[in-house]
Amino acid sequence: MTKYIFVYHGGSQPQSEEEGAQVMAAWQNWLNGMGDAVADWGNPVGMSSTVHSDGSVTGDGGANPTSGYSLINAASMEEALALAKGCPILQAQGSVEVAETMEM
Repeated sequence: MTKYIFVYHGGSQPQSEEEGAQVMAAWQNWLNGMGDAVADWGNPVGMSSTVHSDGSVTGDGGANPTSGYSLINAASMEEALALAKGCPILQAQGSVEVAETMEM
């Protein structure tokens, strides 16, 4: 099996405690539903900073700010993409970037 990184972008914030609990339940159900395919549930992330080639730093989250990540085992990119299509962030107008990780 190959590992794929799912990088989450965007998504709206829950507007109430009840909505937050529903969102968390959706994420847990999705990740649990993938069983052994989930190598690392990952975590949400805070605002990123970018170090540029000239040494300058910007703290605006970059061109497409990351919301979080997970590591998933899949037999192919097609399988990884099929798994990503069930991600709850898509219901919140976010997106999932999928990339194969490379063994070094």
